Amino acid sequence: MEDAPNPSNELSTGGVGPWRGDWPTDSHYDPELLAHGDSRNVIDRYRYWTMEAIVADLDEHRNPFHVAIENWQHDMNIGSIVRSANAFGAETVHIIGRRRWNKRGAMVTDRYQHVLQHPDVADFVMWARAESLPIIAIDNVPGSVIIETFAFPRRCVLLFGQEGPGLSAEALAAADAVVEISQFGSTRSINASAAAAVAMHVWITQHVF
Repeated sequence: MEDAPNPSNELSTGGVGPWRGDWPTDSHYDPELLAHGDSRNVIDRYRYWTMEAIVADLDEHRNPFHVAIENWQHDMNIGSIVRSANAFGAETVHIIGRRRWNKRGAMVTDRYQHVLQHPDVADFVMWARAESLPIIAIDNVPGSVIIETFAFPRRCVLLFGQEGPGLSAEALAAADAVVEISQFGSTRSINASAAAAVAMHVWITQHVF
């Protein structure tokens, strides 16, 4: 039976120290982490695991929705959206536009999340159609459906735009549905990464619980 990690640190986001007691022999453990500790921001289940082992385990449990983000302005929210996609178990994140994106907000979760890049909206739409995945755009534009009343398909792509301008006209035209999040204050829109987290969680409530 494996000895437990240091219990005083186990639940800390700061990580855990070196493994106490005899080392486990399972192949998913990383000898370097066992020897020196694991400071990564991962759930306790994955403490001391190699990155490859974590990704392989996640691949067995990912949810069948994808997330797509237009990247024309190097929006700092993209990293946060990737982080939320990882938290909600999204299948893949798709970056549309510039290949480079601001990863600071991802907090290295992009290492555990599948990320694909599409040079433009047309290429992304071609991919979605080939996979038979409906595109659900999230934006507060005329004609959009209130999210509280919308039934998300189990297999779909949630498409998000840039902070400020929102989705491009081309992206909106390609969407199978456009959904907006109800708001009750004075501001016209909420933060793009917050909107993405809300939409993903609504999908979760409809298809996981």
